[in-house]
Amino acid sequence: MIQALCCGIIVLAAAADQLIKYAVLHSSLAAGETVTLIPHVLQLRYVENTGAAFSLLSDHTVLLSVVTAAVIAAGVVLILSGRIRSRFLSVVIACVLAGGLGNLIDRIFRGFVVDYIEVLFVNFAVFNFADCFVTVGEFLLIAYLLYDIVKSPKKGVKKPDGAE
Repeated sequence: MIQALCCGIIVLAAAADQLIKYAVLHSSLAAGETVTLIPHVLQLRYVENTGAAFSLLSDHTVLLSVVTAAVIAAGVVLILSGRIRSRFLSVVIACVLAGGLGNLIDRIFRGFVVDYIEVLFVNFAVFNFADCFVTVGEFLLIAYLLYDIVKSPKKGVKKPDGAE
């Protein structure tokens, strides 16, 4: 049952991401132009990103596509295998995969990722809906792993009988 939920999250979030990007691409917003949504807080800025986060590895679209596809495939296999015991962890991984899939679709069919969300109250990169899924998912994954480390009893080396 959790596998179906996770697959649904992946498909629906990637589809929503693509619909939003379609709207951005078919709006009157030209590359680099902005539309203020909330003054001094949030605006739309159309950017074609050929790299990864913060434009790292710009113009390495094929490499990024291959690595992303491999990670998504491995993540889907992991979810479908039922090896993940935590439902929360399964959903978190599905969120990361959904965001990755949304951006992978862009790289394959457009040759770049469509970014459009720009926050104005900090100096930050322009990003998109898929990036939100990846970022929130990774944050929750790290929080889950830290929680798991803290709550797990310390595992030491088993001492031989009679040893203290």
